[in-house]
Amino acid sequence: MPQVTGNDLVVQTLKNEGVDTVFYLTGGPMSDVAGLCLEMQFKSIDVRHEQAAAMMAHAYSRLTGKPGICFAASGPGTTNLLTGIGNSFLDATPVVALGGSSPLTQNSRGAFQEMDQVSIFKPVTKWAERVTDTRRIPELISKAIRMATQGQQGPVYLDLPGDILYTQVELDEVQFPRNLPRQPRPSGDSELIEEAVALLKQAKRPLILTGSGILWSDAAAALQAFVDLTGIPFYTTPQGRGVIPEDHPLSFLGARSKAFKEADVVLVIGTRLNFVVGFGLPPRWAEDVKLIQVDIYREELGRNRTIDVGIVGDARRVLEQLTAAARTAFPRPIDLPWIDALRQSSRQNEEKAEALLNTDTMPIHPLRLCKEVRDFMDRDAILVVDGHEILNYARQSIPTHTPGHRINAGANGCMGVAVPYGLGAKMAKPDKQVIVLSGDGSFGMNGMEMDTAVRHNIPILVVVSNNGGWAAMGGMAGRDLGFTRYDKLSEVFGCHGEYVEKPDEIRPALERANAAVQAGKPAVVNVITDPRARSQTVRFSTYRAI
Repeated sequence: MPQVTGNDLVVQTLKNEGVDTVFYLTGGPMSDVAGLCLEMQFKSIDVRHEQAAAMMAHAYSRLTGKPGICFAASGPGTTNLLTGIGNSFLDATPVVALGGSSPLTQNSRGAFQEMDQVSIFKPVTKWAERVTDTRRIPELISKAIRMATQGQQGPVYLDLPGDILYTQVELDEVQFPRNLPRQPRPSGDSELIEEAVALLKQAKRPLILTGSGILWSDAAAALQAFVDLTGIPFYTTPQGRGVIPEDHPLSFLGARSKAFKEADVVLVIGTRLNFVVGFGLPPRWAEDVKLIQVDIYREELGRNRTIDVGIVGDARRVLEQLTAAARTAFPRPIDLPWIDALRQSSRQNEEKAEALLNTDTMPIHPLRLCKEVRDFMDRDAILVVDGHEILNYARQSIPTHTPGHRINAGANGCMGVAVPYGLGAKMAKPDKQVIVLSGDGSFGMNGMEMDTAVRHNIPILVVVSNNGGWAAMGGMAGRDLGFTRYDKLSEVFGCHGEYVEKPDEIRPALERANAAVQAGKPAVVNVITDPRARSQTVRFSTYRAI
């Protein structure tokens, strides 16, 4: 029988598991894995920093629904993955990280780059393990993928010592796990389904709140069917936007605070009661609000506050059950005074923003930039947003109409995701328009990845809101960055660059940049925006944002 190395087993197992795209930075002892991925015709994207590889895998996973795969060399190569993996951990995204490590036979001897990488990754992964026998590589990679994708999803880490990778073994001594059947979708308890529908039926101010769980369970159509049947208004977390088009008649984006504070019964499905939604507690929510919580992960039920009905189950399956049960309870969509109140409040708040959305003042107000991007982008474009001021302004002003086509840093608030997320998104959906809207500070963190975009012919359109500093300048130490010519920097890499100082120049610059993108060339539009502009956001209790 032929002999194979651990490197061969890594790549063959990934291929057996349906993986066809990897993000990495090459180096020992993972160099042969990288080379074999190319030989086996994987789409292999080598980056300028390992952090970006993990972030690209993250965005790729969110857009495809499949686990994203990244790998790196031992020591600092692997620890550089950590920020991206921690980001996917808080975002509950299935990323599989493979890290080369020092030889197992030299453990505790002070080997080159020797450190306990498994222990480093354990706090920010669902599962972390080291391979100690070359023949077990297929078993453990298969397990890593299962661990990442089952239940509440999340990242995993597998440590691959150099001597394990380069050891030769007899092929007939290796067992490749057969592809397991798809994970079943657990249904909710039927009695609890009835209780939930009864509670929603009696509500005077009902509300639906959803998150990324709708995307992972492919429940967008089921959610819209339930909303259309019942007539209940809905909101999503920032990462869950687009599951129902945000120009739907029951979408009141401008009345979010009012809706949260006044709702008397809320169906929370596919999202956690974390800081993003004020933990479900006053003052963001009414003291006496009744909560129905649906989650695939039992431990999330009742986390941070008492709930009235808790249902363990897959979001799509439970929504289908709720819709079936609601056909009798809701013979027609509800028509409550509160819905008109939300509609009016949303309209009034949107009208207040109109002046800034259309202002011709200079420097350019970030809302004017958001308006130009909003009016320019395709309806089903993938929008990646990163930064502080521009992130908040974009959240207020740019809607999303397609499930999963809005990505930001999520619960980790990780700056620097802009360009890597854009590249991962474009790899996932090459036929879609990908627009990255980034602050200048955020762009600078991983702006070198525009070189990756050029080298691998990944045409994304990056728009930089350049206000010359971190979260806008204003008297605090370390805020000022200066108005760097990011367009010129990107041109050096081979990108198309645009520089904009006047509001009426934004649209023509976007059109020229988009023409370059359509011709296969990445583009950066550097827009000088007002450093005095301040967005409004919910403050952390112990964190001064600006």
